[in-house]
Amino acid sequence: MKKIIHTTKAPAPIGPYNQAILVNNTLYTSGQIAINPETGNLILDDIKTETKQVMLNLKAVLEAANMTFKHVIKSSIFISDMDNFTLINEVYGSYFDDANAPARETVQVARLPKDVNVEISVIAIA
Repeated sequence: MKKIIHTTKAPAPIGPYNQAILVNNTLYTSGQIAINPETGNLILDDIKTETKQVMLNLKAVLEAANMTFKHVIKSSIFISDMDNFTLINEVYGSYFDDANAPARETVQVARLPKDVNVEISVIAIA
């Protein structure tokens, strides 16, 4: 059975989608970008601050489904510039235990919504 997950602690969708969908014990999140959910403003000060806001948004969505980053089994990272990979990875990696880190791909893309530099989505299992 499909359950829509929504929280005000993460940005509202900017299109026809939901923050996450829970199917049985598997959570599929939509990609998160660095929008501060309290102000609606983009956080683009620097790539590390931007990535941290993305991870905080993902954390809020996971928590709305009663999960944490320990439940994440797969991540997808989309970045506008592969030269930012190391800095993004540094912030991203701080949310996971190296021994149990999820599977992942990181892809450079031509453009992201609202011209952000990074977007991340995850799949988690309870």
